[in-house]
Amino acid sequence: MSNVDRRSELARTGGRNGAFLLLEDGTRFDGEAVGHDGHAVGEVVFTTGMSGYQESMTDPSFAGQLITFTYPHIGNYGVSAEAMESEAVWARAAIMREAVNHEDSPGAEGGWLDWLRDCGIPGITGVDTRALVRHIRSAGSMRGGLFPERLSEREARDLIDADPSMVGRDLAKEVTPREAHVVGEGSGPLIAAIDTGIKSSIVRHLVQRGARVALHPCDVSATTLLEGDPDAVFLANGPGDPAALEYIVQNVREVIGKKPVWGICLGHQLLSRAVGLETFKLPFGHRGVNHPVKDVETGRIEITSQNHGFAVVGPGGAHTISVDEPVRFETDFGPAQLSRVNLYDRTVEGLTLLDVAAGTIQYHPEAGPGPNDALHLFDEFLGGLAAHA
Repeated sequence: MSNVDRRSELARTGGRNGAFLLLEDGTRFDGEAVGHDGHAVGEVVFTTGMSGYQESMTDPSFAGQLITFTYPHIGNYGVSAEAMESEAVWARAAIMREAVNHEDSPGAEGGWLDWLRDCGIPGITGVDTRALVRHIRSAGSMRGGLFPERLSEREARDLIDADPSMVGRDLAKEVTPREAHVVGEGSGPLIAAIDTGIKSSIVRHLVQRGARVALHPCDVSATTLLEGDPDAVFLANGPGDPAALEYIVQNVREVIGKKPVWGICLGHQLLSRAVGLETFKLPFGHRGVNHPVKDVETGRIEITSQNHGFAVVGPGGAHTISVDEPVRFETDFGPAQLSRVNLYDRTVEGLTLLDVAAGTIQYHPEAGPGPNDALHLFDEFLGGLAAHA
């Protein structure tokens, strides 16, 4: 899109006003306001997906964050109800190089910029997102804010400083449902899920395979989970720092060994903490649909979808795993074995407990959006429940 075309597009969608992104270290990026006329503060992160902008904005794992999209054109195919990963928009703002408002795809039900405005979400376009991402990769993810040009930098700085750090922050209680409910019918396995921000596509994949999914608020007790006599307990994705969720960790400890437990993303971190392991904050996180992960048992490499800012500490306190082997972890429930490792930064991507029925995956097998390399994990999870019946 030429500069003339972009100005015409922004004028048509009400994006003629200036805006700026300010990071807590004082770095500033200027652009043009799109979407809702307002400001947003939170942790500024980036995602590398070439598509799936609506799925990202509605993924509860992005709660409290401003998303920088590294793909230059965002909005090319519009928005639709089918692309919603939850019933609300959880990301606080969209940061883009070239935002457009097209509705040209067959499934489009509206324009991207119109949707942002209708949802009350501010955006900015015209930002040098390459420079922004390089800065975040060097300095690390940090708090920041998106502001209309009518606000001064001093006012913006005060708003940023008032927003809590992501470290030590419990965001699960902001995205969890108020009451338990079941999705799915029939006589298939009953999966009790602790809903810390579960994506709709995860529930859909489980139900499509015949499971019934009981979604519980994140503060559900172990007693309540076990009283329902589920075939397994599922720990979902979600936002925030796993170290701030010790009330969930304690309840998970009480179901390990009594029911099979499987965790993905935040659930991977919570299950790891429940067996006595530690977590740490990554410099800038893993967010995107092109992350290579190696299965250290089979040698298979999967291209995965990821969205998380924390990781599990390895044996001996190491933050990375130097070998492509199923190294052992000593846990409170017996030995655990590394199942997968991230080939970008060598962090832990999966664990299997050897003495109890429990396992974890750091990435998203449902993609939504992203590649389908890991869909088989849903089949393996449900298929393995018969052995523990």
